[in-house]
Amino acid sequence: MLKLKTKHISRELYRYLGIIFGSLFFAMGYSWFLLPYNIAPGGVGGISQILSRYTGIPNGIGMILINVPLFIIGFIFVGKSFGTKSIYGMLVASLMTDLFNLKFLHNLGIIKNLAEYTHQVNGHTIYAFLPPEDMLLTAVAGSVLLGLGLGLIFRFRGSTGGTDIPVALVKQRSGLSIGSAYYVVETGIILAVAIFLKDPKILIWGYINLFITTKITDLASEGLPYNKGVYIVSKENDEIKEQIYRQLNRGVTFFKARGGYAEKETDVLFCVLNRSQVPQLTDIVKDTDSQAFMIVTDVYDVLGYGFKSRKIDLSDKKK
Repeated sequence: MLKLKTKHISRELYRYLGIIFGSLFFAMGYSWFLLPYNIAPGGVGGISQILSRYTGIPNGIGMILINVPLFIIGFIFVGKSFGTKSIYGMLVASLMTDLFNLKFLHNLGIIKNLAEYTHQVNGHTIYAFLPPEDMLLTAVAGSVLLGLGLGLIFRFRGSTGGTDIPVALVKQRSGLSIGSAYYVVETGIILAVAIFLKDPKILIWGYINLFITTKITDLASEGLPYNKGVYIVSKENDEIKEQIYRQLNRGVTFFKARGGYAEKETDVLFCVLNRSQVPQLTDIVKDTDSQAFMIVTDVYDVLGYGFKSRKIDLSDKKK
């Protein structure tokens, strides 16, 4: 019992340290690249740009001020309870955004020459890692770092709060899918930033950043889709099954189905395998039945014999 409790404490400590590690990249992406040029990809970071411009409140503190009522609203109207690591992740990531501000690092003596990071943009003095003429590189680098940070925070069971709550509200009230609700909310934020800051180009940069950030977040949190799921419809499914056993050493599952056109009962063979084995399976299917119908899809998480799970769980349940 004591050994199990010690193991749980060690794992939880590892996750809390991991959230700090992810927050480093989160903060660098925001503070060094995106926020100085007001090109955050929506979210609470996007709203904090408006708050910072009109009130002078640091972006990280602004993120906290925005997130607190969002957590309360989510609890009241959505009924969603957030684990301690979600609140912890939001606080650490937000505070680090201000701590990694280039001017603050200069005041601490970490950056000796602030002049090389000081730029003039539309009459405003900003502190950014790259100059305005490297805007595309700034957008890409910032989005990659931000996505990497978010992905690592998710991997270590944390969260940064943000637009999850308004997305849940939109989905609840309108019946939209989660994906559609996200784009509605993020579009509204990016549009609001462009209007309040009077810069139409923010719309373009915002969507570029949103696309890159979401892709990198998925890769960092879930990893590359090393496994593939394959559906096969064939009159020779039994022979294909035997060849999969013999050549690939993978198991298969049969699903009962009915064709939509002929309305005939048929079996659908399903198999999960390593992506490197897909060409070999394709040859097996083609050689056995040239008329077979085959679908290959990405599989991000497999739990079972021969596979290692990478499932992300944001809850605080003991495991």
